[in-house]
Amino acid sequence: MTGLVAAQYSLTALEPDRPEPVKLWFCPNDELTPTLATTLATHWLDEHEREIAAQFLFERDRRQYLVAHTLVRRVIALEGGVPEAEAVIWRSSRGRPFLHKPVEGLPRGGRELDFNLSHTAGHNFLGVVRRHRIGVDVERLDRDDQGFDAVVQTFADEEQAWVARAAPGRPRNRRVLRLWTLKEAYSKARGLGLGLPFDSFAFTLAEDRGVRGFRPPKTESAHPWRFIELEPVPDVLAAVAVAADSDVPSVLQLHHGFPWDRSAPRLLDLPEPVA
Repeated sequence: MTGLVAAQYSLTALEPDRPEPVKLWFCPNDELTPTLATTLATHWLDEHEREIAAQFLFERDRRQYLVAHTLVRRVIALEGGVPEAEAVIWRSSRGRPFLHKPVEGLPRGGRELDFNLSHTAGHNFLGVVRRHRIGVDVERLDRDDQGFDAVVQTFADEEQAWVARAAPGRPRNRRVLRLWTLKEAYSKARGLGLGLPFDSFAFTLAEDRGVRGFRPPKTESAHPWRFIELEPVPDVLAAVAVAADSDVPSVLQLHHGFPWDRSAPRLLDLPEPVA
């Protein structure tokens, strides 16, 4: 994949007896033309999704929503065997979407499937995992309305100190977004979103990329998690959080583009759990 930066993870081959890997899709909006995105949305999205799409004032925002949500339904069809237009997606009181599984189980891949979606201007990031919760986030480093100073104030004290030690400008902004994407991914995996105060838990990060330590909120036991940092294309930072139970596979698949078929993904080893 052009522009993929994930040097700290080695490529690996899947072993036949390994559990189903964590699966990720990075899809720029340009993968679908506006006309095609609208056509797919007309046939695939449910009434709730179509109502939301119709409320956007700007066409760029509407297109972002259509590409993101057609991506979700296409991946559910590939991974779960539920046709795009037939997938029933429920939303929690905090807005987290869930796939409503048929009583008899999914046509493909058993009973369980969890997904999480994030998007930033022009890019979409989707994670799928079996039997566990997953959280993902993606942000652009070159966004116009940065607001980085306000973001830092939501972090734990030790994280604010780590950010302050970086040179002003791009190096410091990168540290801010690394922390922000990880915090978003973790809180979304927990199903809490912004309802979880970002200063109630903290990350210790390596200089370039990688989570070296994690202090969970006091309301949660020291359960191990796996955290992944990626830069799918330059200046677009992404993070993934998945609980590190014993049956969670140590491999992830990273797909690029809109999933028209089951094209070969990039295979990466997951980092060791931290707690």
